[in-house]
Amino acid sequence: MKKIITPLFAALSLTISAAAFSQVAVKDPWVRATVPQQKATGAFMQLTSTQDAKIISATSPAAKSVEIHTMEMDKDVMKMRQIMSLDLPAGKAVELKPGSYHVMLMGLNAQVKEGDIVPLTLTIEGKDKKTQTIEVKAVGKAMNASAHKM
Repeated sequence: MKKIITPLFAALSLTISAAAFSQVAVKDPWVRATVPQQKATGAFMQLTSTQDAKIISATSPAAKSVEIHTMEMDKDVMKMRQIMSLDLPAGKAVELKPGSYHVMLMGLNAQVKEGDIVPLTLTIEGKDKKTQTIEVKAVGKAMNASAHKM
């Protein structure tokens, strides 16, 4: 009987500790295709977390540098800038889309073509400061693609 209870207790403990991590759903990940000499592009997707969390970094083997960015209008000028994190409020979809929040891939190793799969790793931090990574496979879409055309 002791052998049965111990694995059951261990499984229960694993379930409880796993529940402390936020579950982040990724929907419709895509990367804007590039022209041959272009060295940067954006990645877009919709993220929904089960708990309050935030994206604190992103990486990709497809680029030398990956940053989380925002774009906003300042008078009549669109300005893009890096942000150190992006909040993912519990239960609310956060859309990374052209003209707004996005993942910026800079120093591309190769042209991104329509249909290419670009791997991304997002690092998520929960409010308990524990981190987890999410592997994302973003599909290359036409340069004139927008979030609403996907």
